Amino acid sequence: MGLTVTSGNGRTWRLTGQIGSGSEGFVYGVDDARPLVAKLVPDPPDPEAYRRRVARLVRQRREPRTVGLLSGTPVRLAWPMVGVRTAGGTEADRVDGYVMTDMRYAYEPFPHLLTASARRDRLPGATWETALRAAASLARLLGELHSEGYAVGDLKPDNLWADATGRVGMADVDSWQFTDGSEVFPGRMRTPGYTAPERIGTSTARPPDPASDDFALAVLVHQLLMAGLHPFAGHPADGGDYLSYDDNVLHGRCRIVDRTSVLLPRTAPPADLLPRRLAELFRAAFTGSRRRPAAVEWERALTAELAPGRLKACAVDSRHVHTVERPWCPWCDQAERAADSGPRRPEEAR
Repeated sequence: MGLTVTSGNGRTWRLTGQIGSGSEGFVYGVDDARPLVAKLVPDPPDPEAYRRRVARLVRQRREPRTVGLLSGTPVRLAWPMVGVRTAGGTEADRVDGYVMTDMRYAYEPFPHLLTASARRDRLPGATWETALRAAASLARLLGELHSEGYAVGDLKPDNLWADATGRVGMADVDSWQFTDGSEVFPGRMRTPGYTAPERIGTSTARPPDPASDDFALAVLVHQLLMAGLHPFAGHPADGGDYLSYDDNVLHGRCRIVDRTSVLLPRTAPPADLLPRRLAELFRAAFTGSRRRPAAVEWERALTAELAPGRLKACAVDSRHVHTVERPWCPWCDQAERAADSGPRRPEEAR
C-alpha cells in the first residue's frame, strides 16, 4: 500500500513512488492531474520549526516579492504549494513535507548539461552556447532571489534543472535562508565544493548570504563553460596529497587564479577557452582579497558573450561552438588530447 499525505485543511494525495532523495529528504510522485511531487523530510533537527518554515514559504507564495519570482512559463522555482504530513500511524510516526511542482515536466537535471557525454545522451541539441545561456539564466534567477531577500545557501547541481534552450529552474526552496516579518529562518545546508571559504569549517563558519551564493554561482558557471571541470579541481602542485575541493578552496589552489597551484590531466579543457571578461570575473570570485562579483554582474557579462558576433561554430563540427576570441576550436583540441592520452599499444609503451 502506497503512502498518503494530507494537508492542514484535510486535502489528501496518494504518493505513487519515490523518484529521488537528497541529504535530508525524499521526493515522491503525486497522483494528481497536475504535474506535482511531494518532498518528505523524516528527521528535521526541529520538527516544529520545520513545519513553521514550510508554512511561511507557502504563505509567501501570495506576497508580491514571490509572485514575481513564480511568474512565467515554465515555472523556475519548485516552491512549496502546501504543507503535508503522512497519514496513518502514531503522531510520532508521521513525516512532514510539502507538495510542489514536478520540474521534470519542463527540465532535465542540471548535471545533464555539464558534460559532453551527458548532453549527447539527454540534451543532444545543446552546445557551448546553451551552456552560456544556462549560466546567464542561473545568474539572473539568483540575482532576483537576492533582490527579494532570499539566500539559497546550498546552491549546487543537484538542486538545479535546465532545458535544451538554457532555461534554468531551482528546487529545495525549504533549505533557503529568509525572513518573514521579524523572524529569521536560517539556511540549513551546505555542500562540499560549493561552499564559500568563509562558510567552511564549524567554529567560524558564517551563515549563508548573497556573497556566499555568488561563490557557488561562479563555481557552477565555471563547470557549465568548462565541460564540468570544477575550478578547484586538481592535485596540489607542491606534491601534497589531494584531500578535497574544500581543502583546495581554503588553500587557494585554483588554476584560473594560479596556473602553478594545481596539476590537471591533459584532457582538461584549456584555461584560455574562456572569454577574457569572464576569466577576470572568475579570478575575482576565487581570490579572497578581491571583491566577489555579484550575480547581476555575472548576468551582464554572460549576456554580453551571447551578443551577435561573439560566438563562432567550428568549421569541422558545427556542434563545437566557442568564443570568437579563440582563433581555433578548443573542443577539437580537447578531443585530440583525449585521443593522445588514450591507452597505448604494447609496442608504443616501450
